[in-house]
Amino acid sequence: MTDWLDDRIAQLSGDKLTIATLGSHSALEICRGAKLQGFGTLVVVENGRHRTYAEHFATDAATGRGCVDATILVDRFASIMAPEVQAELNARHCVFVPHRSFEVYVNDLDAIENDFHVPMFGNRRLLRIEERDQHPNQYDLLDAAEIRHPRLFASHRDIDRPVLVKVLEAARGFERAFFVARTPEDFERVAEARLAAGTITEAALAAATIEEFVLGAHVNFNFFQSPLTGRVELLGTDTRRQTNISGLATVPATLQAEILDYIAPKYEEAGHVAVTVLESMLESIFEAGERFAAAAARLYAPGVIGPFALQSIVVPGPPKKDFVVVDVSPRVPGSPGIGATPYSAYLHGRSVSVGERIAMELKAAAYKGRLGELLT
Repeated sequence: MTDWLDDRIAQLSGDKLTIATLGSHSALEICRGAKLQGFGTLVVVENGRHRTYAEHFATDAATGRGCVDATILVDRFASIMAPEVQAELNARHCVFVPHRSFEVYVNDLDAIENDFHVPMFGNRRLLRIEERDQHPNQYDLLDAAEIRHPRLFASHRDIDRPVLVKVLEAARGFERAFFVARTPEDFERVAEARLAAGTITEAALAAATIEEFVLGAHVNFNFFQSPLTGRVELLGTDTRRQTNISGLATVPATLQAEILDYIAPKYEEAGHVAVTVLESMLESIFEAGERFAAAAARLYAPGVIGPFALQSIVVPGPPKKDFVVVDVSPRVPGSPGIGATPYSAYLHGRSVSVGERIAMELKAAAYKGRLGELLT
């Protein structure tokens, strides 16, 4: 633990702690959970996207409505790294909860690890496994945990089956411009068309991941690893909706090929839907979550702290249904709807959202004098 973190933790206590986050992705989920456990909340908001937090869901002391107590307005999200913004967060005794938008908009993992001097809930070093060009990355962790993931192709020349090419969009480096190919020639044809249209760049294509295309039902397994109890909990399960890919599923199969001649499929996130899984699969789902947490502790000490998700495809047998993990989220998932699934209630006696589960862990740690086990 660094000296600055030791100093910050010494200033924190249960009644003098504000839960803060960036105004995007899952900020409202984090804030509502914090309020349910009696914490103050703060959101760093970008000018032009601030009204959601500063007005529409702002706390109203008279009525008790809303969940955002305070905001810090910045010209752009990356300004959260500015010394004056960090100073204000620390002056308000904030614990910062990261999510995917924080990583994307700051766009500098080294800076997040070394220059963001605000206590962070979770293992900030683990955030980099989402970037597939880092090592160890999520594939390394999945291999170490002996969790099945799609076969990877080192070169497009090796393609011998349908593949999903995971390449990022040129205009927005965090958005997906994924495409499907069946042969090396098919890959080259689609890639050349995307390059000519300016949808992707040569650099993004060179850094792309080529995965075996897995056909099945998409289900995200959303877990919570508690350093205080030492156990992995399944908070909930969900599936995703993606712009025109989800729309394509509503079109008769006879028309799909014709439509795809004119419209390129996009894997952009549009939203999430709560979904349950067969109870007979829970044993293997928990085993995967526990093995992943153990592997993360070995490769990225201290390992997972709090929420993480194994985004999976449930595939048919033989010999029996199984799942293939196609993506990993080592932080708050972008799906508040998981609270609508029953798994947290089976354990806690009532539905507990990921935001509230984070606040519960912080509250218990503050009471026991164990905040240092949750913050990095």
